[in-house]
Amino acid sequence: MFGSKPKIINITSFDVNQRLKKGETLTIIDVRENDEVAAGKIPGAKHIRLSELPQRIHEIPKNAEAIMVCRSGGRSAKACEFLLSQGYRNVKNLMGGMLGWDGDIER
Repeated sequence: MFGSKPKIINITSFDVNQRLKKGETLTIIDVRENDEVAAGKIPGAKHIRLSELPQRIHEIPKNAEAIMVCRSGGRSAKACEFLLSQGYRNVKNLMGGMLGWDGDIER
């Protein structure tokens, strides 16, 4: 629709995990704080704290799919909204965040 702002697309932990198992290279951005990430993150995820996103936005490819992750899905939804406001079009929010993640963990 003309004039409507892009909506945040949610993606499930199952879908992300299946794609990783198939060997897909995904752009996963973990927006949690340092101490949260130290406890474990999705293998291959890039850590950019939500508060650092405006300064580090150039590290996220604009034309590729980017999956945002936090603890439960709230901060990653904010990250998606920010990226959409900056002209990104293919951002997804990991539903349930790391609380809902049942795949491998990288420490």
